[in-house]
Amino acid sequence: MPSCYLTDLDGTLLRSDQSLSDYTIAQLKEALEAGTIISYATARSYASSYKVTSSIPWRYPVVLYNGAVIFDPEGKRVLGGHWLSPQLSNDILEAGRQHGLAPLVFALNEDDEEKVLHEKLTRAGDLAFYESRPQDPRFTELEFLHIHDSFRSLILSFIGLYEELLPLKQAAERLFGGLVHIQFIKDAYIKDHYFLEMSHPLANKGEGARLWAKLVGAELKDVTVFGDNLNDLGMFREAGTRIAVADAHEQIIQLADCIVGTSNEDAVARYIAVERSRLTT
Repeated sequence: MPSCYLTDLDGTLLRSDQSLSDYTIAQLKEALEAGTIISYATARSYASSYKVTSSIPWRYPVVLYNGAVIFDPEGKRVLGGHWLSPQLSNDILEAGRQHGLAPLVFALNEDDEEKVLHEKLTRAGDLAFYESRPQDPRFTELEFLHIHDSFRSLILSFIGLYEELLPLKQAAERLFGGLVHIQFIKDAYIKDHYFLEMSHPLANKGEGARLWAKLVGAELKDVTVFGDNLNDLGMFREAGTRIAVADAHEQIIQLADCIVGTSNEDAVARYIAVERSRLTT
């Protein structure tokens, strides 16, 4: 069985300016051409991840939206994943309206195309998010946000201040219980803003890694994963070998089998290069 590697992108494979170094590009290209199985697991969409990693000819499935979708980058089609039903999505939308909030809905249409469905954007956080992605064709404004049966909801993302989102978080926990995975995190880019995100309970990188391993013909115990942040916990708990970058979150560090350099030091590519060298000598 060839070596299998699954890496996070932001903070792990990508440098702090969201780019790939020439060294990383060269090493991963060479490893892929030699038959090494390498791919990525990210919170990003395919459009967003392709924009920053297109210099590498990915040939194996990629894990998107924190495990909600497994996508074939060559055939441009969805291979599997976990998403919310239209009914549950609309129930969440109604709960949001009760608190004066409307989300961005990251979804797939019947042609496996990524969409970001939203009502007219007026709130500062929503506008900042939208403006950070100029000319993004996924954004689709609707007069009234309603999820039809032809759409698969991946993430419903409410953006706002802590005190605005907390009551909705508490209501969602009460109303939807184990029906959804709820994540409430401070945003790194929009000042004083938080993201309240709701997705399928199995839409996490652990389940994503499990589906990915099956698709590439590997056992999870034979997969090496790289990560830095809390959304990588699922795949760190499941994989056979866990590699943390030096500036990873403490919980990731605690689970790691090995700690390497930072993303700005090409730590992932250097680890893979050393392992390839070791296996061929």
